[in-house]
Amino acid sequence: MATEQSEDASRDASQNQSWGLIERIRNFNPKEVLTWQLAKTLAMGQGLAGFVCGTAITSQYLATSFHVNTPMLQSLLNYTLLCATYTTMLICRTGDGNILQILKRRWWKYLLLGLVDVEANYTVVKAYQYTTLTSVQLLDCFVVPVLMLLSWWVLKTRYRPVHCVAVCICLLGVGAMVGADLLAGRDQGSTSNILLGDSLVLVSAILYAVSNVCQEYTVKNLSRVEFLGMVSLFGTIISTIQMVILERNEIAAIQWSWQVGVLFSAYTLCMYALYSCMPIVVKLSSATSVNLSLLTADLFSLFCGIFLFQYNFSVLYLVSLVVILIGFITFNAVPTPTERKDPDTSSSSSSSSSSSNCEEGCYDNPVATEDDIMKQEVAVRITAEEEEDEEKQQGDGERSEGWDEEERRRRASEPSQSLRGENSDEDAVGRSTKM
Repeated sequence: MATEQSEDASRDASQNQSWGLIERIRNFNPKEVLTWQLAKTLAMGQGLAGFVCGTAITSQYLATSFHVNTPMLQSLLNYTLLCATYTTMLICRTGDGNILQILKRRWWKYLLLGLVDVEANYTVVKAYQYTTLTSVQLLDCFVVPVLMLLSWWVLKTRYRPVHCVAVCICLLGVGAMVGADLLAGRDQGSTSNILLGDSLVLVSAILYAVSNVCQEYTVKNLSRVEFLGMVSLFGTIISTIQMVILERNEIAAIQWSWQVGVLFSAYTLCMYALYSCMPIVVKLSSATSVNLSLLTADLFSLFCGIFLFQYNFSVLYLVSLVVILIGFITFNAVPTPTERKDPDTSSSSSSSSSSSNCEEGCYDNPVATEDDIMKQEVAVRITAEEEEDEEKQQGDGERSEGWDEEERRRRASEPSQSLRGENSDEDAVGRSTKM
């Protein structure tokens, strides 16, 4: 009997789930999915992919046309420009947001984060010397599942099955792109040590995932200016040391010309724009969403390469672009909830979090959603109304007490008034009899 009841219960549960899915499909409204927020996120993500495309094209021109292969010098120029902008802003701040206060509290964290960011850029460029372009494109997608795992562990982001399906769709789009490269004969790159090159790509993907998770946590809890200012400060120091050790001979062999200067400047500006705008898009959506949108950067590079480097065109490139965009829209159509904190701990830490909630008005609470804010406003309104009701009741009680006191005084004075009334009547009667 127990087994039959359990089978019936499981059958009913499956039927309810199927009916629920059918009901959701029937009630599906495209306007609820294709919102202005999604369009803005998509446009900003593709803008970041365009900046990545710019860095790839300029680097390829430097390597193929001018035989310049100096990734650390290029990174140093980017970090120096960021440092001149955002670190200077931190120096000009006062109070807790000043650079000295930040260095006192968490300098070692930003040192590690700067090291991770520098090495992530270096290892992926170094991998092209040992493995093929196809391997780099395929293994570089490893950053997405690693990023989702770190977001689940560190940021307490809870993904739904639809998000996993969307990521798989995006990876299928990347597979179509790689297939188009193979059909077009674009399997470029070295094959001197494929195992080492593939390992470098995987290491780069892990480092990028760590850097992006730290970036999302920082911009949503502290500020974008602090993240960029501190990472660029330590990134400048680390890249300078690494450039002097590894690339001093390559830099000395550069034949400088105005074309080389323009390419270096274009690369630096694209990287500067990418680093400056990426925290804005991460704060608007998430680091995982941004990396999904960056999967189209290779496609933009291929489209540009058709005109600049005479690449062969393939219809699979368009198919890959459409598939990646479908996966990106599917991922962002469903929000990713975060794990709720315990009410006791959240209430005890509310006073401390509210005191550190703003650094020039740009600090945010990543756990506080719009629903939480609405609930807090409703709770404040309810408490205010209760306080008003209590004040009214107290005022009514005081007035009623005053009225009772007056009533008691009036009743106490009534016998004397009646006696005086009777005496006055007797006097009146006596006077009338006398008359």
